[in-house]
Amino acid sequence: MTDLKIRLTKNNTAHFSLNIDLRLPNHGVTAIFGRSGSGKTTLLRCIAGLEKSEFGEVSLNGDVWQNTMTWLPPHKRPIGYVFQEASLFPHLSAKENLEFAIKRANTKQTIIDYEEIVTLMGIKPLLAKYPNQLSGGERQRIAIARALLIQPKVLLMDEPLSALDESLKQDILPYLEALCRRVQIPILYISHSIDEIIRLADYLVILDNGKVIDQGRTQKILGKLPTPLLQSQDASVLISGTITEKHKEWGLSKVSFSHHHMMIKSSEEKIGDTMRLRVKSRDVSISLSNEDNSSILNRLAVVIDDLVKDDQDPSMMMVRMLAGDTPILANITALSADKLNLKKGKNVIAQIKSAAVLR
Repeated sequence: MTDLKIRLTKNNTAHFSLNIDLRLPNHGVTAIFGRSGSGKTTLLRCIAGLEKSEFGEVSLNGDVWQNTMTWLPPHKRPIGYVFQEASLFPHLSAKENLEFAIKRANTKQTIIDYEEIVTLMGIKPLLAKYPNQLSGGERQRIAIARALLIQPKVLLMDEPLSALDESLKQDILPYLEALCRRVQIPILYISHSIDEIIRLADYLVILDNGKVIDQGRTQKILGKLPTPLLQSQDASVLISGTITEKHKEWGLSKVSFSHHHMMIKSSEEKIGDTMRLRVKSRDVSISLSNEDNSSILNRLAVVIDDLVKDDQDPSMMMVRMLAGDTPILANITALSADKLNLKKGKNVIAQIKSAAVLR
């Protein structure tokens, strides 16, 4: 962990207050997740200095942005901020928007240069255009590039894809993935989408009613038996592995992880590439034997770690299993769990259709 310390108290109304105490990783993506009104945007705005909290401390590597004696205004905080709507200057071209950021840049450090960010975000063909000539996804890519050309020490992103339709989200996500792998600064990423979190986030903070109710490595948090907050998003796990085989004749790739492997539909990946996969609990079934008489290719030898009945639907049960150190969740009927005599510590087979695995 680094010295990105955030301890804030802010009373917005009689019904809501922000009460946060966090110490976050010094690189990679920390996702801030929670339902609407949980305090996600308020938290980011306080970190940025766009809102003042009554009490607290914000510091990075010993540099104090806020405490009882100090409060730095936003323009003195070494941050880049990407909003839900791309806030480009409409009278400037895309290139001129980027040049504006370069003039404001922190010249003491360079996290990424102009040519690299233009290439990384695929925006070279867009530089001569004005914001009203760009699609929503193109504007947001320019806005992200501009935020990074300030050369910030922290990048704040407030639901940057929420204003885009699903096809545009899928277009921009690969650019964000490449960016997150390249930039070695903390990125705080607000999202209410489990898909985005699984694809991007290394660390996950869950907020509810202005308070942190859970935090930790994304794979670990998603692999817990889900809270109602995560259940509402269709409980899923993150499986992180490496491409070890390609089967062109079948259009499949093998992903290896924790001494296990899965077959997934092939795409552009190459042998040796790392993959982050989403497996929904509703797409996992359980068998007591590993007989090779099923159309399901992915049959993983796992051990049951826990079982919990669904509070909202007593006919269903959530089963948490471990494939090595990788958690897998299955949402099955309580009747099935009883017929299979499922219990903690029992060795079973988790079955996952290749077509059901998301990336």
